[in-house]
Amino acid sequence: MGAEKHWHLVCYDIRDQRRWAKVYKILKGTGDHLQLSIFRVHLSRKQLEKLRLDLEKIMDNEDDLMIVRLCDSCAKRVIDSRDDSIWKEPVPGFEVF
Repeated sequence: MGAEKHWHLVCYDIRDQRRWAKVYKILKGTGDHLQLSIFRVHLSRKQLEKLRLDLEKIMDNEDDLMIVRLCDSCAKRVIDSRDDSIWKEPVPGFEVF
């Protein structure tokens, strides 16, 4: 049985283009790109902590990272001009550990 997952918004402000590209690449492989420096991810607590540590290894003191957890009812109330179905619960998948 897998760990419980939650929606999170990951927002960042990176001053150096190379560091920005590295952070973008990690997040692009992890979640959905919503806006320039905003992603949404659906992760367990353990996966989120690993993501945060991976990002902090790349980022510098002058960079900013904000991760906001959204409860299920909050995620359902998100207004997204692109598509109402984007924030629906994803279809369960399999994870290999």
